[in-house]
Amino acid sequence: MKNYFKLSITALAILFLFNIFAVSEAKAQNIVNEILNRMNEHQKALTSLKAGVAMDKYNSQLDEHEFWEGSTKYVKGNGSELNARLDWSKPEQQMLSVVKKQYVIFRPRLNQAIYGNTDDAQKKGTEGSGIFDFLKMSKEELKANYAVKYLGKEDVKGGIPTWHLELTPKVAKSYKLVDIWVDGNGMVLQSRITSNNGDTSTILLSSLQKNENINIKNEIVIALPKGVSMVKG
Repeated sequence: MKNYFKLSITALAILFLFNIFAVSEAKAQNIVNEILNRMNEHQKALTSLKAGVAMDKYNSQLDEHEFWEGSTKYVKGNGSELNARLDWSKPEQQMLSVVKKQYVIFRPRLNQAIYGNTDDAQKKGTEGSGIFDFLKMSKEELKANYAVKYLGKEDVKGGIPTWHLELTPKVAKSYKLVDIWVDGNGMVLQSRITSNNGDTSTILLSSLQKNENINIKNEIVIALPKGVSMVKG
């Protein structure tokens, strides 16, 4: 269960992309402020998102990559609350939903669902739960806890031009760096989390569909089958 939870929580890196705009008032060079301001304006206008997702998990000790593909849906909630769903299709089917602060991870192959509260997972110090920081930090906390550095212009897969920013936590975390690639509209298309041991998880969004109507009950909440084994996370 631990490995399933770690994989799914790593995938929640997608969710923090919609909150990172809160550092828009950070003291930095003009280019950084311009990028973060665009992110801030984009977030204000973004009410929902459908996108394809690709994740590359790199194990630095074994020098091995693990690739995952799927899709995600997001609906803006109140304050720091998020409503999002992630459906992996390769290399195996796995589903993750977060509605407000309640998460469910479903693995059809095992007919098993892991459920819990994001706040509880963070309090327990569950591996990977540091990602939940981004779901509850205020603007002031983000400004105080992360240093932002501009690394230049780069194209992500598909030849899309972006600005590359590096965020370094000022206090100890389970990760040492967060890199984000932002397009001209202020949308974060790619993110990479670097753990303290050198492992990385890189997530790329594609085929974006913004501000379409998404029904949370029908499209975000996972409809679990009868007889599924429920496990408290």
